[in-house]
Amino acid sequence: MINYSKTTRKRSLAKTLTWRAMATLDTFLISLMITDSFAWASSIASIEVLTKMFLYYGHERLWSRFEWGID
Repeated sequence: MINYSKTTRKRSLAKTLTWRAMATLDTFLISLMITDSFAWASSIASIEVLTKMFLYYGHERLWSRFEWGID
């Protein structure tokens, strides 16, 4: 069984990058549907990818300090 309280920084980074790829594609597609503009959708997704990657990584590292919910 995996001890999630001992999650490594490399694992957190890998999870951050793979999640960001999927989430940014989602943001791009939603933005494209709303704006009907490839340029606007690209701009929105570009800004979002940077801000949310840092937020997710920090969130992941913070949660790795707690044992709550781990059996």
